[in-house]
Amino acid sequence: MCKTLPLRIRRFGAAGEADLPIFATRVDVYGADMAIFHRATITPTKAELIETWAPTTAWGPAAGSRIDLVGSYRFDDPDGRVGMETFLVRSEGLLFQIPLTYRDEPLEGGGDAAFIAEMQHSVLGARWVYDGLRDPGFVIMLAGVAMTGQGEALGMAEYEGRWYIAPSNVRIQGGGWTQERVPVDGFELVCDDANETMLRNDGFELTFHRRPVSGPPPAIGLRATWDADGGPVLLAEVRAR
Repeated sequence: MCKTLPLRIRRFGAAGEADLPIFATRVDVYGADMAIFHRATITPTKAELIETWAPTTAWGPAAGSRIDLVGSYRFDDPDGRVGMETFLVRSEGLLFQIPLTYRDEPLEGGGDAAFIAEMQHSVLGARWVYDGLRDPGFVIMLAGVAMTGQGEALGMAEYEGRWYIAPSNVRIQGGGWTQERVPVDGFELVCDDANETMLRNDGFELTFHRRPVSGPPPAIGLRATWDADGGPVLLAEVRAR
């Protein structure tokens, strides 16, 4: 059973603007509905960051185990400043979902529980990296995309005066909500352990699968597929309270 956590996710605090593809030397700077890629040297790399942090969590892979990248998907920040990227990785036969945010200054009121590491890169300088489920901006977008299927960022790169798409191999599908306008802020993290991660606001219950599972599509929620034989797996579910 989940244990209640003494943590309140606050509204937007200080923002940032960097998002860096894992195992690469590019940096994504978010604009409206897209992630624009630029070259940068990143320290530590996202691979190193995930390999160091994920095994320290209650839901993560075992310490010292090999972690292999499956792919990632991204959300757009409505303010165009915070990088929001979620990685799918495998370790010892298990699939894990690791949401990260990248900010250009510390998250206001974020606390030690949300903070993962400080990252340096050659273009944008210092970036503060957070667990997405403890970053209110990410949670707002997660709920919105899961309910509507809208809001995934498209990767774009400019090279020698031309624009190229830079798509991810992970494809997400969400939706199920009506056209009724409802608030998707104010979520509180209720529990976060090896079995379940759950958030609630005054209207909805949001379940995020740190370890994505196969299953039928939820009435309202988010699924992912990748390559020829990947998925579909359930990423998140939303239920009205």
